[in-house]
Amino acid sequence: MPNKLHRNKRGGNRISATSVSKPFRRPDSVKAVLSRSTPTLTRVSDQAARQAFWKQWLAQHLPSELTPRLSGVVERDDTLVIFAESAAWSARLRYVMQDLEPAIKQAQPTIQQVSVRVMPKA
Repeated sequence: MPNKLHRNKRGGNRISATSVSKPFRRPDSVKAVLSRSTPTLTRVSDQAARQAFWKQWLAQHLPSELTPRLSGVVERDDTLVIFAESAAWSARLRYVMQDLEPAIKQAQPTIQQVSVRVMPKA
């Protein structure tokens, strides 16, 4: 029985028609990529600025033993979330936050709630 002529043979044009019909596209420059992603970068920088503001504000208004026990502060929509490094410090912080909540709402009127959570420091 004779072998088939085109079996396991690469035949025809090696460049497919679809790749030939696509125009060559230059890669984007770094400047172009950064200019497109500016809304994302501004959102991150705004969030970092808010976090720095709240850390400074809390450092001024909290008792001196609580300030180093904070592991983070995040402003999410209408809630200010304050992280303490342990459950014990979180409980102490909750009691202090009940007294400071009106001052927080006065400093930032969009804040409706203050939440205290536990997040150990790295």
